[in-house]
Amino acid sequence: MKKELQIFFTAVSYYTRIPVPALLPYSADFLNSSNRYITLIGWVVGAFSFSIFYLTNYIWGISIALILSIAASILFTGALHEDGFADVCDGFGGGFTKDRILEIMKDSSLGTYGTIGIVFIIALKFLALQQILNIAGNEFWILLLIFIVSNAISRFIAISLIYSYPYVGKEGVSKAKPATENPDIHNLWIALSFILIPLTALIVLSHKPWLLLMIVPLLIQRQAMGKYFKRKIGGYTGDCLGAVQQVAELIIYMSIIAIWKFI
Repeated sequence: MKKELQIFFTAVSYYTRIPVPALLPYSADFLNSSNRYITLIGWVVGAFSFSIFYLTNYIWGISIALILSIAASILFTGALHEDGFADVCDGFGGGFTKDRILEIMKDSSLGTYGTIGIVFIIALKFLALQQILNIAGNEFWILLLIFIVSNAISRFIAISLIYSYPYVGKEGVSKAKPATENPDIHNLWIALSFILIPLTALIVLSHKPWLLLMIVPLLIQRQAMGKYFKRKIGGYTGDCLGAVQQVAELIIYMSIIAIWKFI
């Protein structure tokens, strides 16, 4: 139990800005195992983001509340995934060789492709969440579960790539490398188990079993992005995982809208 708590707190310290006990010992093994709790981190991020929306909606209305909610989730995670998405836009948009793509992605400055990409994806998430709120109404638990499910499943799709593709990058440069070394498939199944609870609850409460169809575009996205990264740079980097998470989150929102409206 003590070891699992240490692994969980390692995941919290790595994937969020939540303060953890100062005496928490650093361990590469704990960091490698922290992926098992990535979907549980999605629970926390989703619940926090929804709480910001729910509380501020009464004061400033839906639009401002959604912007504050999105901003809160970005601050909560230290823009970890958004930064990866922007770097991927810059790297693959401006680079034509593997070395050049990796070099651009390691550059801390934000380029034109990254700026345009991050503006577009945040705007699309904002508009998609607006539509979800319109079609789902004021159902507290359903909306909370949508926030949790989207954050949990999108993170699962991202980390699943480390079990299918090799890590690439310059040694000693990527902060994501320690968390992707020697992946244990059991961690993936543990991460999956934390998705089943909120997803099942969402389906039951919304009476929308067809929500499971969102898995189809997510699998297509995972396969397409994974193969693209493999073809262009030979595998994935930490930035690639962040990009996959951001795109998967948007796909989940858009899938929910389509299923809710037409099925």
